[in-house]
Amino acid sequence: MSIDEGVRRLPTQEITTHTDSREILANAAADTERYGLDDYFIVDVDSHHVELDSWPEILQYLDNPVLRDTANQMMRNWPNAGRLALHNHSPGLTMQDVSGRIPHQAALAEETPGSEGGAHRDVTLVRRAMEAMSIDLQVVFPQPMLETGLHPQPQVATALLQAYNRWFTAEVLPREPRIKTMLGLPFEDPEACLATVEEFADHPGVIGFLVTSQRHAGVHRNAYMPLYRMLEERGLPIGFHAGPNQADSMTSTMNRFLSAHSMSFVTCNMTHMTNWVINGIPERFPGLKTIWIESGLAWVPFMMQRLDHEYFMRQSDAPLLTKPPSHYIREMYYTSQPMEWTDDALLESTLCAIDAQNSLMYSSDWPHWDFDVPGKIAAIPFLDDHAKRNILGETARKVFGL
Repeated sequence: MSIDEGVRRLPTQEITTHTDSREILANAAADTERYGLDDYFIVDVDSHHVELDSWPEILQYLDNPVLRDTANQMMRNWPNAGRLALHNHSPGLTMQDVSGRIPHQAALAEETPGSEGGAHRDVTLVRRAMEAMSIDLQVVFPQPMLETGLHPQPQVATALLQAYNRWFTAEVLPREPRIKTMLGLPFEDPEACLATVEEFADHPGVIGFLVTSQRHAGVHRNAYMPLYRMLEERGLPIGFHAGPNQADSMTSTMNRFLSAHSMSFVTCNMTHMTNWVINGIPERFPGLKTIWIESGLAWVPFMMQRLDHEYFMRQSDAPLLTKPPSHYIREMYYTSQPMEWTDDALLESTLCAIDAQNSLMYSSDWPHWDFDVPGKIAAIPFLDDHAKRNILGETARKVFGL
């Protein structure tokens, strides 16, 4: 793939919220030639679009006429609710653009004239990013809806996720076969989770299902076992996508965004993984492929050592396990973003601990401020070409049956 003619490389100070994605990503496009990325099958397992840009459309997919009317009244009577009605997103605490210094995080407000062949605007934006980063298939998730597990009204959270899933599968996925998704599960309601899988599992763009993992539900509850069985029988992976939260019991003591961002993405997945492993979910559903998304990698060797240490002293607390927790953890899958690469030796030991050449899948997290391009994987000096090919796309091909 090559960047469009006329797309320039821009000095940082020229980038605004209206800058074309391909111009922002021009250096990523240069990696294609530098690393020969056109010869790789590249799957981006975690990227995002801003669903609130299409919120009025999405709300019309609400099944409940009372909720739909409530949302319409909010949008009509409260000017600031046009992109937030019924949502629990807190825009006043959105600090990811670093006080405006990383403008593409705040908005992708670039021109999409005629939305390029009549496609939905989101399709155009995704295509531009894929082209610039030499990506063959891109798994796209929402952004603010990652907070939906913390919604104060669980029934509203369920309704919003159902509406979003119907909108995305009707308006976005059919217009570009290279866009895939793992649809969010309304995890507040186990029965609604089953209905969601039944409704969407056969959609060609749906390659798995997702738990937005900033939530307080115990994933080991018996009520979820039929869901895990259904996904296992259908061969569909389950993913746990981490998210930020500066208002939880731990992060509320932190006075900097950096602090909360460092910890909150990790601790939600650490909690769920602990319940997942110690309660024997991998033993009960050995064919269920499990993916831990957007929580980095540095925490995983810690979890292996910590849980093994505790397990060897208190095996009676985990009667379903037939092997140490680290063995189950090594058999799961992980996405690469953000890959904590500050020390070559530490990164190498982390990738070795998780058997990265068979468990790690590339993800960009585009358009977030800390996104990683495929060249970051290609540049790792201690990985051979086979491992790089697996991480960039071949493991995803296997996991998702692409």
